[in-house]
Amino acid sequence: MGGVYWDESACYVFSEEQIDRLEAATAELHAMCLRAAAEVVRTRRFAEFAIPPAFHDLVATSWQHAEPSMFGRFDLSWNGEGEPKLLEYNADTPTALPEASVAQWQWLEDVKPDADQFNSLHEKLIARFAALAKPAGANPMHFASVSDSAEDLGNVEYLRDCATQAGWQTGHIAMEEIGWNGERFVGVNDEPIETLFKLYPWEWLVREEFGQHLLKRPAQIIEPAWKMLLSNKALLVVLWELNYGHPNLLPTYFDERPLGGQYAKKPLLAREGANVTLRTGTSQLSQIGNYGAEGYVYQALAPLPRFDGHYAVIGSWIVGAQPAGIGIREDDTPITKNTSRFVPHYFT
Repeated sequence: MGGVYWDESACYVFSEEQIDRLEAATAELHAMCLRAAAEVVRTRRFAEFAIPPAFHDLVATSWQHAEPSMFGRFDLSWNGEGEPKLLEYNADTPTALPEASVAQWQWLEDVKPDADQFNSLHEKLIARFAALAKPAGANPMHFASVSDSAEDLGNVEYLRDCATQAGWQTGHIAMEEIGWNGERFVGVNDEPIETLFKLYPWEWLVREEFGQHLLKRPAQIIEPAWKMLLSNKALLVVLWELNYGHPNLLPTYFDERPLGGQYAKKPLLAREGANVTLRTGTSQLSQIGNYGAEGYVYQALAPLPRFDGHYAVIGSWIVGAQPAGIGIREDDTPITKNTSRFVPHYFT
């Protein structure tokens, strides 16, 4: 990746009132997203989310069965005044979790021991895994990530540790090692995979030959299939339709014309700022990538606040249905990317 990732040469300071505002906005956004998912399932608007037709019923059934979700991260633009604005929701494969949970808490204890931090991620993750263990019984949970991503492995191993503390039997498996025995997923020793946490996007799974096996519902998958609705930028359009004028939302459409030449153009399916274009009418900033074939949304601009030349985005975490803390990433440009720096915070 290159450059500095964990950066404690600076930190962000909030007031208690600002933290309360972030926590309330996160809870409100989570509730709105669940209502949006229910509406998409009710009206079967799956094609607008570029979900392959073969998987429409899987998503609907997953939602109707209330298959459990672990977590998500809302990316917000906010300068500390007014209302935070939702830029997007990382609802399926959010990363930067060890930094937000453990690393910045250790920084707080070392550097600002008399201050506080909006960060109960570790405790809430363990509690959430414990809650999921009750219906699952003694089944082991396999944690999967691609073998060539050290970042994904770090996030998965941290989550596996939380699950172990919650009482699960756990093991790690590379996505490439998951097998199929004709009836169910199996591990490297042909052991059945009954519960699978996969840090691998649903939109990739459903477009692979391997993904067709998921139609048989052979295992409990975390995150569940209905998260395909929340991890997709089409969600931003539905949110605006259902909550027109809400102070935490930005006008978002499938067409750029209502926005008068000033917008953020975002692929339905993308990550780490790839293929995002910011257009202000007189200027344009674009990030290269390999996404966009499924279509785009157009979102009103909410420029990231700039401090000492650095653009900051707030990632606000939800665990289960509870706000659980924030992490802040900085970049030298207004588009947050996988090379952006993580900067700690505290509040007084």
